[in-house]
Amino acid sequence: MAQLPTTLIHHPYAPPQGFEAPQPGVFKASTVFFPTVAAMRQRDWKNRSAYTYGLHGTPTTYVLEQRLCTLEGGLHCLLLPSGLAALALVALSLLKAGDEVLLPDNAYGNNKPLFDAEFTHWGITYQIYDPMDVADLQARISERTRLVWLEAAGSVTLEFPDLPAMVRLCKARGVLTALDNTWGAGLAFAPFDLLPTQEPGLGVDISAHALTKYPSGGGDVLMGSVITRSPNLHQQLQATHMRLGFNVAANDAEAVLRALPSMALRYAAHDAAARTLAQWCTQQPQFVQVLHPALPTSPGHAHWRVVCQSAAVGGQADGANSDANGGAGRAAGLFSVVIAPEYSQRQVDAFCESLQLFRIGWSWGGPVSLVVPYKLASMRTRWPAHISRGTVVRFAIGLESVADLQADLAQALRTLQ
Repeated sequence: MAQLPTTLIHHPYAPPQGFEAPQPGVFKASTVFFPTVAAMRQRDWKNRSAYTYGLHGTPTTYVLEQRLCTLEGGLHCLLLPSGLAALALVALSLLKAGDEVLLPDNAYGNNKPLFDAEFTHWGITYQIYDPMDVADLQARISERTRLVWLEAAGSVTLEFPDLPAMVRLCKARGVLTALDNTWGAGLAFAPFDLLPTQEPGLGVDISAHALTKYPSGGGDVLMGSVITRSPNLHQQLQATHMRLGFNVAANDAEAVLRALPSMALRYAAHDAAARTLAQWCTQQPQFVQVLHPALPTSPGHAHWRVVCQSAAVGGQADGANSDANGGAGRAAGLFSVVIAPEYSQRQVDAFCESLQLFRIGWSWGGPVSLVVPYKLASMRTRWPAHISRGTVVRFAIGLESVADLQADLAQALRTLQ
């Protein structure tokens, strides 16, 4: 008879099959058992029909991958430890020495240093293009261009580009497109089907998503995803993903799985609150510009209407907002203001610090509202022509009462008077 330590490790009891509950099970593993040597040799780590090693996936991560594909309309998904890691994977998989990538001037702040400080050392170059000028993008595409990054809405300044025109252009030139879809989150529009009724199938090649934001919803998980419809692209991305050893923790995957069922409701609540507050901000004299895609005066509003209203018509954005602040269509819970240039940086900082409900902090998509002042001139190659001069402050709206948030903004504005 085996000794107690051995019996505890090799215990014969197995729970009965058929257990079901609202949340998927959490499976943690590095080692995966095989019934036979033949089975071990036959299983392919790239094939999601079986398991080989914890690094390549467990039932928990497989379920999350499939649900994210459904969310964004893709077919193949890879999970990564952060949104920035997702951006890096795309470049590491698809670019080689001598290639060039084009980045919008309003790209997520860490995407530019990624190319500037890392990929240029490997002979991969980049150019910055004007995200609101399709002609500028067209002029910069060359025989060396292999990848164009798109962002909708733009980071911090939230201008909305002409996504369909840019995708058409890149497809005509044989250049891959990758979209940072964190803002849209698979709910504002479908990245692989931008105009579902007018031009079915027009979409980007790759969608990268910081699951840290709305899919997590709690401000307590770091994760990213890369989704595509192309089997060939997925194989390239998957091979690099494996060689670099990217993985996500089972408990983090569990947290995102638990949050996904409420994501559409939360997104709609963030959206509605942000529109109400953005509209209120347009009446405040300290703000010379309010940037929110659903506002008719915001740069790219017409493009937002085309893409996000098409999503609503096509069924991607069920329960979309419809109000005086832009009509049907979805938008995330972000907006920025430009504080008049006569106020100093010290005064702007004091305004941010005077807010009681808005906390100072990076990221967004959680229950707590956030505020960050930016030095836009240091982030862009030139001051955007469509942005008024002044200091840009971005608000990420949480799930607090809209009336309370508005009162908080009003009391903090007194510091500028």
